[in-house]
This record gives sequence, structure tokens and C-alpha cells, in this order.
Amino acid sequence: MNAYIDILPEVQNALTRNKAVVALESTVITHGLPYPDNIQLANDMESEVRSEGATPATIAVMQGRIRVGLQAADLERLAVGHAVRKVSSRDFGAALAQKADGGTTVAGTLLIAQAAGIRAFATGGIGGVHRSAREDVSADMTEMSRTPVVVVCAGAKAILDLPATVELLETLGVPVVGYRTNTFPAFYSLSSGLPVSARADEPQEIAALAAAHWGLGMHSAILVVQPPPAEVALENQEIEQVIALALEDAQKRGVRGQAVTPFLLSRVSELTHGESMRTNLALLRQNARLAAQIAAHLV
Repeated sequence: MNAYIDILPEVQNALTRNKAVVALESTVITHGLPYPDNIQLANDMESEVRSEGATPATIAVMQGRIRVGLQAADLERLAVGHAVRKVSSRDFGAALAQKADGGTTVAGTLLIAQAAGIRAFATGGIGGVHRSAREDVSADMTEMSRTPVVVVCAGAKAILDLPATVELLETLGVPVVGYRTNTFPAFYSLSSGLPVSARADEPQEIAALAAAHWGLGMHSAILVVQPPPAEVALENQEIEQVIALALEDAQKRGVRGQAVTPFLLSRVSELTHGESMRTNLALLRQNARLAAQIAAHLV
């Protein structure tokens, strides 16, 4: 795989010197947010990682090459691109052969982070089991079951079936660690009411838990979940009503496959008059910061 990967010298230098590095996905830039909010967020997340003394490594596909770490011009190209693909783990072959640009999903970013030797990854919300079609399960789940990387998120995207998603994580043997919480967050809201499998109150606890898990020969990710900042969190009942309306709209318009999640997130933002986006941006920055703190203890 490494024949297809270009690692930014700054990132390679940090890896060679055994310094903290944090992987960042790029679908939030290419498919998650409109321009210029997407490029602002990309820069903010990298800044959050740097503020904790770690090196950010945003992962993407650029002109048929896998890139680990991006320059400012690369981020801008992805942010304004009109023919940028959504690249999950199954999509790399086609994207490389066809010399495409692509934003990597959680699954795609995990795959490349492991190949590059990066052990910490920050995102917003993972994919999981869909509400309207429970046979529709994100590749994020499978990739986490076999990729030993710490994944920091605010739970699964709230548009998903959270109880089914948490149950599947258990089935797949993925530890769900609540950071200063005993319950699984509901992405926009502080809690879904679902229990986590373990709790940790400090970044070094998470690193120690990961070391023990992998030291036993386990190969799954460690999923670290933390609630969104309380000052921007939305009420569970309120956001559930909005999600129900967005799901109805998606069904009426015949939105399917990889288009479902971007459509729903955009529609939820419209229906909440931008409040959900404000929450999303805040939790992404917070997750980047925590991932960098954990990465410092994984080296």
C-alpha cells in the first residue's frame, strides 16, 4: 500500500521521531460542510491539534495519490472542488486508477492512518446502522473492528439508529470509552442514555487502556466518545423531531446510498437555522484537541 501513499515531510518527520500525530478525515471538508465553512474548519482542527503539541495529518486522495498531511493549497482544492469523490475503504482502487480527488470517510481514513503508522484519529461522528434501512450499515463499523487506532468522536451521527449501532459495536468487539461520561453521546446532544463499556477521565487512561487492549492481541479500534460542549449542545427531543422531518424529506426525494448522510446533515442544519452546524463545528474542534492529548501518551 505504501507505494500509493505520499506522506507530508512534516508528518513523516514526526512519525520517524516517534512524536504525536493525529489523523483527520477529509469528507467533512468535501461532503460535510459548505464553502467557506469547510476550509475554516479544516484549518481550525489542524490548529487544535498543534495547540496540544501534536502534528495534524489530514488524509485525502489528490489526483490519484493518497496524501497523508496536506498543504494549505491542497485543503483549498478539496474545499472548493466540484468533482470530489467520497472515498471509503472500498473506493481507493477506483480513485487511484482514475486519478481522482477524494475526501476520505472514517473507514477510509482509518485504513490509511494505520498504514502510515498513526495511532490517533479525530472525527465528528462515526457511521453506523441507519434508521430507515437497518441493513444499511456503514463500512466504518467493519473497519473499526479490524484497525488498531484510537478514534475520538461525539458518538455516531444522530441521524442513525443509535441503539443498534452501539449493539453492533459490542458484537464487533470495539471498546466504547466514554471520556468523562458514562453514556454514549447523541452527537448534537449530551447523552443518548445508552451505556458505554468503560469510562476514562484523563487522556493517559485512554492510552493505557488502548495499550492493554492491543497488547492482548486485539486488533480493533478504541472508540472514544465525548459529548459536545455543553454550551452548544441541543436538546434531545428537539433534535429528534428535526431528524424525523429530514428523514421524511430524504425518502420523498429518493435520496439513497452515500448521498443520504450529507443530505440529512444539510437538511438538519437548515431546519435548525444553523444551530446544528454550530454544534458540529464545536465538537469537531473539541475532538481534535482530545485526540492530540491522547496521541501524546501513545508514543
